[in-house]
Amino acid sequence: MADLKTKFEAAAAQSKTLSERPDNATLLKLYALYKQGSAGDNGEKKPGFSDMVGRAKWDAWNGLKGTHSAEAMQQYIDLVESLS
Repeated sequence: MADLKTKFEAAAAQSKTLSERPDNATLLKLYALYKQGSAGDNGEKKPGFSDMVGRAKWDAWNGLKGTHSAEAMQQYIDLVESLS
């Protein structure tokens, strides 16, 4: 697990230096996988209707509810590598 966490942190750093910006759907997927991998299931209150970006992020993260953090970390690493 320590090796996976190291790779996860490296992928997070690498995601900030991608040559081109991913589309919004991919950015939401990256966000959701990162949050699930680092914090686990979403326990935050759903943002209000007027906060469209916050709601999209919340929905993306909440969609991964029940996914084990190690699995989310690996999916995040794979996605970042595919974008590089």
